[in-house]
Amino acid sequence: MTLPLVVGVDGSEAGLWAADWAADEAALHGLELRIVHASLWERYEGPVFPHSAEVPSEHALAQGIVDRAAERARQRNPDLKITVDILPEDAEAALLREARHAAAVVTGCRGRGPITGALLGSVSRSLATHAPSPVVVVRGTSQNRQGANGRIVLGVGDATTGTAAIRFAFREAEARRCALDAVRAWRRAAHRPLAHPLFTGNPAHHYEDQAATLLDDALRAPEHEHPDVPVHRVTAEGPAHHVLLTHSVTADLLVLGAPRRQGPLSLPLGRVAHAALQHADCPVAVVPKRAAAS
Repeated sequence: MTLPLVVGVDGSEAGLWAADWAADEAALHGLELRIVHASLWERYEGPVFPHSAEVPSEHALAQGIVDRAAERARQRNPDLKITVDILPEDAEAALLREARHAAAVVTGCRGRGPITGALLGSVSRSLATHAPSPVVVVRGTSQNRQGANGRIVLGVGDATTGTAAIRFAFREAEARRCALDAVRAWRRAAHRPLAHPLFTGNPAHHYEDQAATLLDDALRAPEHEHPDVPVHRVTAEGPAHHVLLTHSVTADLLVLGAPRRQGPLSLPLGRVAHAALQHADCPVAVVPKRAAAS
């Protein structure tokens, strides 16, 4: 069974940007779009009964939020299959549950005000940290959000982030018929003992060569599976989050991997993913890699 693409909306402009992006993404991959709004109105006003003539004000507001997002999606893609739902619970719990049965979950980067914005930010971070599906946080300029740059950036990390993010990025680039920049940051060691074999020559070349070799190893299989995707290998000196934020300026999507642990103890969101979700100039996809429990 093909899973839907889920987008959470809250009535904010950022939420509508997320819904627009999700509509285009669902159409691109031939997926159903599921638009959800989570609200605790039912806890305070009670449920709506089928034959009741009076609709609680908060329920009417929630219905208007999903209806507006659905109408925008239909205008962008008239043939798109769309379902909407209003969930009487907090956004974090609702979207984490939705993620169990979703191809991906899409959210905006902020909400309708200082308080809501902080809440939505925490929801996005929680999804990126805990969701079993890929999570896309839609941010950046209109040009970045609308895919006008023709470029996806993939941050290639170490083995703990797995290969799921790499394969996700290749599928996106193939569907969009755009280029894929695979980026690996490297840094020279702060201290070298005198007896170290790199003491002679330029040690920077060694670290850069290591980064290039890692890229070759990580990309070999997906390049074979997606031969039509133009891939550009990029090795750059510096902290990974700085390097990737710089490349996000002219990207349509930044793809990052994140480890997951099965069991009661979760792994925290890494510094690179956290910085990207807060500061990237384009939408950010965090793709989980399931790790063993410990």
